[in-house]
Amino acid sequence: MIKAQINDNELNSHIDSLEKDGLSIFVMADGRARGALFHGTRFVNQMRSQHNLGILETMVLGQASICAALMIPTMKGKEHLTWHYDTNGPAKGFSVEADSSGYVRGFLYENHIPVEKPLESWDLSPFLGDGTMTMSKVHPGDKAPQTSSVEILYKNITKDLAWFFQQSDQIRTAFNTSIFMDKSGRVMGAGGMFVQVMPETGGTKDSGSNTASGADQKVDEELIEKIENAFSACPSLGKWFSEKGKTEDVVHGLFREFEPAIAVERDIIFDCPCSKEKYIGYLKTLPKNELADIKQNGPDPLEIVCRNCGSVYKIPVSEII
Repeated sequence: MIKAQINDNELNSHIDSLEKDGLSIFVMADGRARGALFHGTRFVNQMRSQHNLGILETMVLGQASICAALMIPTMKGKEHLTWHYDTNGPAKGFSVEADSSGYVRGFLYENHIPVEKPLESWDLSPFLGDGTMTMSKVHPGDKAPQTSSVEILYKNITKDLAWFFQQSDQIRTAFNTSIFMDKSGRVMGAGGMFVQVMPETGGTKDSGSNTASGADQKVDEELIEKIENAFSACPSLGKWFSEKGKTEDVVHGLFREFEPAIAVERDIIFDCPCSKEKYIGYLKTLPKNELADIKQNGPDPLEIVCRNCGSVYKIPVSEII
């Protein structure tokens, strides 16, 4: 990826004053629940610069990319995830990818979302519409990705993602994303959080049945309700981080009752493994007649734009023929 520069000295100075970006993975309630909190102010600003996005577009792809970062802790071993959100609304949707190594990349299907009247809130549902979301996961050596799809129910990125986990994995999950902009439309803070309550694995079972006893189920529902209440009290993470708030204070402040412990800290960046060398390799595999036409008629240099990160590569024809 060719890293785009953020040419705003005031914004850069503000970002430098904040806690560094990072993903804090935590467990709580004696291992019955897990979660992650992501500070992604630099992450979202880099994403925005790569694609040169407007305010509304930054909110849509920013939320999606933060959610993709939050899914990295759910991956098993070396895994690559692709998430397609296809709608019939003005935004049309997006495609984002997350890799277990720690990077996220992605793009909007519509880089200039049409707006018919001034925005009154950050409710994105009028721009998303009905449709389908599809999740594909691939591990090294897999012949084909594992793919699951669900209908879009809420026209809300975080709620639809939680719905996906409920349907595909039968795990109660909640997501929260927040991007805080100043009056000039600059991203001053961004972050997200997810929590999951894991399925009951122990306790008394009914004879000849795999269903947990009524007592176990009641305890489980009580735990879910308490964690949901704590989760719903989360402050605006974008504003929190913009005001130099700390990740650890959010985790321990919200979930103190469940004795949370931060288990792992990870760096997550908006990045892409594309390169000039990779594109040269792809171009060299073109049919000979196409290569001959390029040599005779140009253009020279070829200009290739990576849709996942917006990088522009200018490749002289002499380097592929």
